[in-house]
Amino acid sequence: MSFDLYVDTSRKGISIAIAGKSLDGCGDAFYKEIVDPEARGETLSKNLDSLLGQGRIALQDIKRVMVTLGPGSFSGLRTGVAFCQGICFSGARKLYGVSTLEALECFSKALDTAVVVKARKDYWYLRLCGQESFDSTDDVIAKLGAGTPKFAVVDATARDDARLTEFFSTKSIKTVLDEGNPLSLWARLFENHEPSLIQEANYIQPSYFEKGH
Repeated sequence: MSFDLYVDTSRKGISIAIAGKSLDGCGDAFYKEIVDPEARGETLSKNLDSLLGQGRIALQDIKRVMVTLGPGSFSGLRTGVAFCQGICFSGARKLYGVSTLEALECFSKALDTAVVVKARKDYWYLRLCGQESFDSTDDVIAKLGAGTPKFAVVDATARDDARLTEFFSTKSIKTVLDEGNPLSLWARLFENHEPSLIQEANYIQPSYFEKGH
């Protein structure tokens, strides 16, 4: 079997998963995941060892690594990227860096999907029609109203925000929570991104990245 590793340190804590399938496509799919909302970067290696042990997998069996680049906590992102750089440094596996918002978009199977997650009080990170922005609540509602997506992947803060909830209901936009979904849904992003052995620091989009503001 060939295995993929997914690492997300851009949101709360750490999420790490291993997914695989037989090379001929005939065997059963494999999936193991650890989600620890209280974890810090120093537990990444321990969690990876745990996943490898659960699946009786050797590190050399992992051929592709995907890591989220933000927006999110800068310290978390730096830790996740550095960890993935380390295990890909030998060239034995390929490293893919992807936007957190693009990854979250994969939790909806529909093409007309927006992503709305908290940036800070009354401000949000928005992904709509392939474009990402940092917007106030008013701007998010205006952009979604003009674009009219059918689905929106949201975090708990966006789900519980009174104005956004009312807007989603009025426009019949179905929401998908960003929690409880397998990271293996991000696999389709391998087709749209080129691997890079070393991700430069300026690829990381920290939580205070406010382009245009």
